Amino acid sequence: MKSIVVFHHFLFLLLLSHLISVSSWKKEEFRNCNQTPFCKRARSRKPQHCKLIATDVTIDDGDLTAKLITPHEFQDENSTNPLILSLSVYQNGILRMKIDEDPSHNPPKKRFQVPDVILPEFESKKLWLQRYTKDGDSFIVYLFDGYEAVVTSDPLEVFVREQSSGKRVLSFNSHGLFDLEQLRVKKEGDEWEERFRSHTDSRPFGPQSISFDVSFHGADFVYGIPEHATSLALKPTNGPGVEQSEPYRLFNLDVFEYLHESPFGLYGSIPFMLSHGKSHGTSGFFWLNAAEMQIDVLGSGWDAESSILLPSDEKRIDTLWMSEAGIVDAFFFIGPKPKDVVKQYASVTGTSAMPQLFATGYHQCRWNYRDEEDVKNVDSKFDEHDIPYDVLWLDIEHADGKRYFTWDRVLFPNPEGMQKDLASRGRRMVTIVDPHIKRDDNYHIHKEASKNGYYVKDASGKDYDGWCWPGSSSYIDMVNPEIRSWWADKFAYTEYVGSTPSLYIWNDMNEPSVFNGPEVTMPRDALHYGNIEHRELHNAYGYYFHMATSEGLLKREGGTDRPFVLSRAFFPGTQRYGTVWTGDNIAEWEHLRVSVPMILTLGLTGITFSGADVGGFFGNPDTELLVRWYQVAAYLPFFRGHAHHDTKRREPWLFGERNTELMRDAIRIRYTFLPYFYTLFREANVTGIPVARPLWMEFPHDEATFNNDEAFMVGNGLLVQGVYTQRAKDVTVYLPKDHTWYDLKSGKAYKGGKTQKMEVTDADIPVFQRSGTIIPRKDRFRRSTVQMENDPYTLVIAVDSSGAAEGELYIDDGKSYEFKQGAYIHRRFIFSNGKLTSVNLAPSSSHATRFLSDCTIERIILLGYSSAKPKSARIEPSNHAADIELGPLQIRSGVRSSALTIRKPNVGVSDDWTIQLL
Repeated sequence: MKSIVVFHHFLFLLLLSHLISVSSWKKEEFRNCNQTPFCKRARSRKPQHCKLIATDVTIDDGDLTAKLITPHEFQDENSTNPLILSLSVYQNGILRMKIDEDPSHNPPKKRFQVPDVILPEFESKKLWLQRYTKDGDSFIVYLFDGYEAVVTSDPLEVFVREQSSGKRVLSFNSHGLFDLEQLRVKKEGDEWEERFRSHTDSRPFGPQSISFDVSFHGADFVYGIPEHATSLALKPTNGPGVEQSEPYRLFNLDVFEYLHESPFGLYGSIPFMLSHGKSHGTSGFFWLNAAEMQIDVLGSGWDAESSILLPSDEKRIDTLWMSEAGIVDAFFFIGPKPKDVVKQYASVTGTSAMPQLFATGYHQCRWNYRDEEDVKNVDSKFDEHDIPYDVLWLDIEHADGKRYFTWDRVLFPNPEGMQKDLASRGRRMVTIVDPHIKRDDNYHIHKEASKNGYYVKDASGKDYDGWCWPGSSSYIDMVNPEIRSWWADKFAYTEYVGSTPSLYIWNDMNEPSVFNGPEVTMPRDALHYGNIEHRELHNAYGYYFHMATSEGLLKREGGTDRPFVLSRAFFPGTQRYGTVWTGDNIAEWEHLRVSVPMILTLGLTGITFSGADVGGFFGNPDTELLVRWYQVAAYLPFFRGHAHHDTKRREPWLFGERNTELMRDAIRIRYTFLPYFYTLFREANVTGIPVARPLWMEFPHDEATFNNDEAFMVGNGLLVQGVYTQRAKDVTVYLPKDHTWYDLKSGKAYKGGKTQKMEVTDADIPVFQRSGTIIPRKDRFRRSTVQMENDPYTLVIAVDSSGAAEGELYIDDGKSYEFKQGAYIHRRFIFSNGKLTSVNLAPSSSHATRFLSDCTIERIILLGYSSAKPKSARIEPSNHAADIELGPLQIRSGVRSSALTIRKPNVGVSDDWTIQLL
C-alpha cells in the first residue's frame, strides 16, 4: 500500500510540475544550437569545407549518377568511403537529388529514408534520362521548358539554370558547406554519448549528421519551413549584423505559450522553403528528412571572407541546412510562378484532402466541457443567440481516467444520445484521442498493444515508459503499417463504444509529448519498427499517427465518409489526412497578429486547412481582442474557438449584448462565404493552391506585397486586413496595383497601388473584393451548414476596367467521395459586355455519377458597373425578365450600403443560362 501511495504522490508532483510549466515558456528546457552538437559543428564550418569531387558520372536506370570521393591530396586518417549521388528529372520542372552512403562498402546500417510521404503516382512522372552533355567539369541534363540541371565535378556543385541566359535558379553546395558524417562501428575509446540536462543519448552509431548550403538566385525573400511563430518572410539568422540568433529549428515539440518572433521550433516540421523575387519569380527547395533539422538564413555578406565568386549583379539568398540523421533526398522546384511551385510540391507530397462541408464552418471547443448537461446548455445557447456553429468538441476529461476510446460514464452516461441530439440539428462532435496509452492492465488498448509488441521500445528493447496525462504511458509505434492498421480498427463502433457516425477525432500531444522526456519528448535512442532510432523519424511520428487515425474513420464508414481529424503535429503529406492548428497560443494581440503569417506559411507548404485557437488558448483575452480575433479568423481556413481549463468561460454570448452581436456577425460572415470557401477547398484539393494566400502569390510582380503579412487573400477575390492593435481607430491597408478594390461594407471603389488609411469601428475589419472577380455567397442565416443546404445563392460581381469579371462555384454532397466519380456541380460565371453566362466545368459523360441540386440564384449584385443604369435583365433560355434595383450589399445589422442588384433571377445553379442587362 505504501508503494502505491508513493507512486501516486510522484505522479501528482510530475503532472503538477507540467501544469505549472505551462504558465510560461521555459527556455532552459530546450536545446539551442550550441547545445546541439551537430548544429554547432555545421555552423563552425567555413566555405570550401567540402573537398568531395564527382567521378564515374553515368546514366543508370534513367538517372544521372556519380560517386563522390575525396581526392588523394585531401585524404587523411579520417577520410570516409565514397558517397553515391543521383539526379532524377520529373515532369513539370522537378529535379530530385539523393546522396547516400555507398552500400557496397557495407555501412553498419542502412540510413533511414522516410516512407509513405511521396505519392506513389509521383514515380510515374519520372522522365528517364538517356544522355548528358559534358562541358569541361560540368555534366548537363535537360530539365524542363528552357531549364537545365548541372553537376560540376570539381568543386562539387549541383544547380539549375536557364538554358538561354545561364542564370541560376537554385544551387546546392555553391559555398562548399556540404558534409555527411558516415555511420561507424563504435571502437574502444569512442565517446559518442550526448547529455542534455538529466538525459543521456547513447548514440550507438555515432555522429551521422548532414549539412549543406542552398542558394536561391534572384530572390528578394524566402518563406516556408514551418512551424515557427515568425513573420512570413524569413529573417536572417546568421551573418553580419545578426547577433546571438538561433537557426530556424524543425523539431516537433510540445511548447507551451510559445514566443512570437522566435525561430524556435514548434509542433510540426515541413522542410520546404520557397523564394520569391522580381527578377526570377518563385522557386522552391524541399528536403525529405524526418530527423531534427536546423536552418540558417544567411545575411548579406556572411561569406565576405570567402574566395568563392558568384555573380555579383544578382540578388541571392544563401541558406544552410543541417540535420542530425537521414540521407539527402531533396527536390528542386523551378517555378517560375508562385502557384507553379506549390503545384510542383503538391505533385510530390499530395494535395489537401477535400473536407466535409461541416468542417469548414465554426467549431466550439474548450478544455473541457464538463458533462452532458454542459454540452446541452452550450448547444442551446448558440440557438438562443442565433449564432451558427457546426461542431462541439470534448477534451481529455471526457474519457474514463484518460483512457482513450472510453467515456467517463458518470459525466457522460449516454454519449450516443448526446451525439444524436446534436446531429438532429445538423451538428457534430469531436473527441480527443492522443498517442500516449495509459499503462493499465485493465485497459484493453494497453493489453493488446503490450501483448502484440506494438509499443515503441527504449534503447534496451523494453516497451518505452514515459509520462503524460494518464501518468505512466507507452506510445504506439505508428511507423509499422501493421500497427497503423490495428489502430485504425479501434475506431469501429464495436471497438469505440459510444461513438456514432457524427463523431470525429482530434489528435493532440502527437509530437510526441513526454512530460519527463528530454525536451518534453521521446529519447532519440528509442527504437521503432525495423530497428529505426527515434532520432531518424521524430518529426514524422505525429504524421503516421494522424494517418492511422484518418484511416480509422475511413474504415469505420466503409470508405464512404470523408474523415475529419485535427492534428497538432505535422509533416509533409499531412494535408492528405486532415487539419492542423497552431497549438497552445496566448490571449495576446501579438499572437493574433502572428497567427496570420503562421497560417499563410502552412498554406504555402501544402497544409491549407489550418487555423489558430480563436482568443488564444492560454489566458483571458479582453473583449476587444476576442472580437477582433473572431473577425480575422472568420476568413481563415480552420475556424475554432478553444481555451484552457484555467481560463474564464468565453462562449460568444458571455460579453454583453453588443459584443455578442459583433461575434455573431463575424461567425455569420463566415457562413455567408461558405460557398466561396468550399469552392476554394476544392481548388486546393485539385491543385494544391491554398485557400488563404499571401498577397505576393496573387500579385507576384508587385514588390510592395512581397513582405506584407498583415493582409492576406482568400482565394483570388477577397483581400482581408486584420486589426491587430487595441483601441484602433484606423488601419493602413496596401491594395495591390493594377486593380480596383471594392470595400465590402460600403461598396466604395479604391484604386490599387496605394496604401489607404481606413477608419475602423468595432464592427468590422477592412475586407475588399478584387475587380474582375465573381464571388458566390449564401445570405440566409441558419444554425449550421446542414440547414443551409437548400438555400439560394447570391453572386457578387466586381467588374474590372473593361466591365468584365469571372468566378467559379463548386458544389457536391459535402460528405462522401462520390465527387471523385464526377458527382458534383462546377460552374464558371463570366460577365462581359453586360451579359452574365453560366458555363459547366463538371464532366458531362453519361457514365459519371451525377449530383443534382434544386438551388437557385436569388440575387446578383453588381459592383463598379458604370454603363447606363440598367432597368431590367433578360434571362435565357427561359426568356423571362428580372428587375434591377438598389439592394443591400450585405444583410447585416448596422450595414446600410446598397448596390445595383438583379432580384430573383431564379436561375438554377446547375444549369446553363445567360442574363443580359437591358
